[in-house]
Amino acid sequence: MQKLVLFDIDGTLVLTGRAGLRALDLAFCDVLGVEGALEGIAFAGRTDRAILEDALRRADPSGHVDRAPLDRLRESYLAHLSRAIAEDRPDKGVLPGVRPLLEALGERPSVELALLTGNLEEGARIKLEHFNLWRYFGWGVFGGTTTDRNTLMTEALQTAHRRGVCPSSVDAVFVVGDTPYDVACAKSVGARALGVATGPYDATTLRASGADEVFDDLADTVALLKWLA
Repeated sequence: MQKLVLFDIDGTLVLTGRAGLRALDLAFCDVLGVEGALEGIAFAGRTDRAILEDALRRADPSGHVDRAPLDRLRESYLAHLSRAIAEDRPDKGVLPGVRPLLEALGERPSVELALLTGNLEEGARIKLEHFNLWRYFGWGVFGGTTTDRNTLMTEALQTAHRRGVCPSSVDAVFVVGDTPYDVACAKSVGARALGVATGPYDATTLRASGADEVFDDLADTVALLKWLA
């Protein structure tokens, strides 16, 4: 039976030392001259588009979100992210078990690996190429154009179908992520959600959000493969 396994990035596959936050703060300084634009804005599990729009509304009392500032912020953010991701940080690295799990799944012809992330596509690539993980994923759906993460799930299923990946049912579609947003995204179409407590939410919170299974991390490859099977 063909399976589709969709992975989140931040807090699930890697920790970046908050490179994204630092890069976006610098982008707001460059483009709008605004410092501390991201203070108090939630990041975990949300799309980059939603984060950008929230910060822009705070910077502009009218609450109007223009396309032009968004485009300039995106370009500046990606430039800063390329530099920020290279900085040495203690809270940075590939999370436990990620490489062995991706290797094992990638060797299974019945498994299609893809990304489902709130990151901009270019941002996702910068982060994962830095850790040499981009090569495991043939495609993905990204958060550059939507503020509603759940829409990415529908897009993922449509993209999989166009690529000839046809799971027999939504029970053969899995979302692996570290936040309740990832769980909700899976459940929006009836897919299965695997919570991993390597991000800002603990195992209890992930279970309460409706995850079908929760692991403390991805280190137990055998147990994870058994569950996915």
